[in-house]
Amino acid sequence: MPKNKKISYLTTVFLIIGLYIILFLLTKMGIISRYQQSVLNFICINIILAVSLNITVGCLGQITLGHAGFMSIGAYTASLFTKANIIPGMGGYLVGLLLGGCIAFLIGIIIGVPGLRLQGDYLAIITLAFGEIIRVLIEYFDFTGGAQGLTGIPRYQNFTVIYIIMVLSVAFMYSLMTSRHGRVVLAIREDEIAAQATGINTTYYKVFAFAISALFAGIAGGIYAHNMSVIKAVQFDYNYSIDILVMVVLGGMGSFTGATLAAIVLTILPEVLRGFSDYRMIVYSIILIATMIFRPTGILGRNEFQISKIIERFVLRLKGQEYEKEFKNE
Repeated sequence: MPKNKKISYLTTVFLIIGLYIILFLLTKMGIISRYQQSVLNFICINIILAVSLNITVGCLGQITLGHAGFMSIGAYTASLFTKANIIPGMGGYLVGLLLGGCIAFLIGIIIGVPGLRLQGDYLAIITLAFGEIIRVLIEYFDFTGGAQGLTGIPRYQNFTVIYIIMVLSVAFMYSLMTSRHGRVVLAIREDEIAAQATGINTTYYKVFAFAISALFAGIAGGIYAHNMSVIKAVQFDYNYSIDILVMVVLGGMGSFTGATLAAIVLTILPEVLRGFSDYRMIVYSIILIATMIFRPTGILGRNEFQISKIIERFVLRLKGQEYEKEFKNE
């Protein structure tokens, strides 16, 4: 591994730890209120959702409108598991999140095998219908609470745990999509026929990317349910799927740092504009439209914000200053 890359990774780790320490200290000092802590939790949840959808939309190049459906599967699965109190405490919470993600993963495979044979608008319609079917089924069955919703879910709002899960989830997805398997997915996005001609099993890798995206949507759904303590199927309708898709498009399809940045901005922005009351959504919409007009590829496009490039520029600048000093001395 190149030296600059090692420095970049270490710097990223230190920045992530430093950000957590700053937020933790601000919370302990009372500067960050309880309401703002809940917003931070939602930022972490939306980051997982945006980055996971970015795998399907940005890396695979397939439009899906059913991401909230996978989120609801994870939310209800994790909630029902923790309510059963099979494993008490934090252990049950973590196992519930993993179980919710696994069930969403399996459903993703079931939906992906027939659905990913289609592309574009057709796939979007299928995933949209899937999300609505899941919502109707949740409202139909009694064990899910029906239309009244599921109540009595153990509340877990520990920012430290949610932050760690978010960081590990994003790190895993980024590592996966920059690995050999991820490069295959990118090759399918660029030219599926050419990828198939080189011997790549395109169906397998398309379903693989789709299912991984569903897995982390399920985990985010589990975190959301335990953060809210009460959930209803209507919370996971197609509007939520569109909100997540907007985060991916605004950040730049294919950019993980762009999806992360957009998730942060679009979670904070409605809260900042809350003082505008009835005009809040109008201002919010105008900002989104302006961004798409002046930056149609998204905030970062398909590029990633890389600390290694900043480090390289800094090193080159230092070397340039040293050469200038040597030249003046001569």
